[in-house]
Amino acid sequence: MAFRIKHAGMTAGIAAVAAIAGGAWLLTHTGELRSAKAAAPAPPAAASDVDVAQQTVDISEKQAGGFKIEPAESRSFRVVKNAVGSIDFNQNMLVQAFTTNAGKIVDVALNVGDTVTKGQTLFTIDSPDLLQSESSLLAAAGVLELQTRTLNRVKLLLKTGGGAQKDVDQATSDQQTAEGNYKAGRDAVRIFGKSDEEIDRILADRKVDSHLRVPSPISGQIVARSAAPGLYVQPGNAPAPYTLADLSTMWMIANVIETDAPAYRLGQPVAVTVPAYPNEVFRGTVTTLGVNIDAGTHRQLVRSVIDDPSHKLRAGMLASFSIEIDGPKAAVAVPSDAVVREGDGSMTVWVTTDRHRFQRRTVKVGLEQNGWRQILEGLDAGDLVASSGAIFLSNKFAIAATG
Repeated sequence: MAFRIKHAGMTAGIAAVAAIAGGAWLLTHTGELRSAKAAAPAPPAAASDVDVAQQTVDISEKQAGGFKIEPAESRSFRVVKNAVGSIDFNQNMLVQAFTTNAGKIVDVALNVGDTVTKGQTLFTIDSPDLLQSESSLLAAAGVLELQTRTLNRVKLLLKTGGGAQKDVDQATSDQQTAEGNYKAGRDAVRIFGKSDEEIDRILADRKVDSHLRVPSPISGQIVARSAAPGLYVQPGNAPAPYTLADLSTMWMIANVIETDAPAYRLGQPVAVTVPAYPNEVFRGTVTTLGVNIDAGTHRQLVRSVIDDPSHKLRAGMLASFSIEIDGPKAAVAVPSDAVVREGDGSMTVWVTTDRHRFQRRTVKVGLEQNGWRQILEGLDAGDLVASSGAIFLSNKFAIAATG
């Protein structure tokens, strides 16, 4: 029993000594590890790729592979003015078709959108005036026939000795008067649009035709209609039974800003685009310039006649136009993607000499045509600029500048 107690005590003592020795070893080696870590040199910090002071951004070889770098070059730019407006009918070719005589419409066959030719019948009316003129013509024709027979009879009597010269003279006068009335009657009917063949048929049949044909005054398209069977119409009494337009040309009407007014001249070529046909350009010419500047808007009217042989344009369409006011001008240019509008409104490009370091440069821009931007100041021909990566460089610089 005493041996077991003694043995247990020895075991506990050995365990305590081992624990003390292990703790001492752990403390010693932990200190060594800490000392080693403290003594080990820190890895060098990554060099900054943005220099805000110099306004430069460096990119890696891998990043450079995704950039498109192009040289600034000299290109010709057309000197143009742009404005917006609307399409309208060519009012010089817009005609309201009225009847020349009062009457009731008896026949209409054409609708809005129909194409007509000059002289084609638009509608027909029953004209009391035409009826009266034809009746007068028939009466004049009857009197002429009677007076002609009378003249021939008295001439025959005079020749056989059974008549007097004064009777011949009187019959001749009456016949000439009747002939004049007959000719006047034919002219009166002809004024209504009846042809000589139609007049001869009326006389042969001894039957009046009071239906008056109203022809189209131009070739074009019907753009409005108020005509209807039974409607009584009068000359010049609005609304017109039909309104027609020659759609081979249209008007482009714009109001340009006052400061641009001196740049516009009659006869300048115009290129017009509309949202309905974004890839098509309609050509025309400036035909009218307003004689005054609107006091409220400080704008001037510019009106152009636009060719539209396919009749694609519609009155009321929104449109924009460009007018070349001067010959082409050569200037330094870069791809449009190379120019970045900064937050403060300035325009910048990123210039490089080694394709890895890019420097931000503020430029003054001009016209933009065919994917190229005119540079008026800040860049020379031959300077290498970032095109596809310009936005990336500006964003990276902006983050560093505000970080």
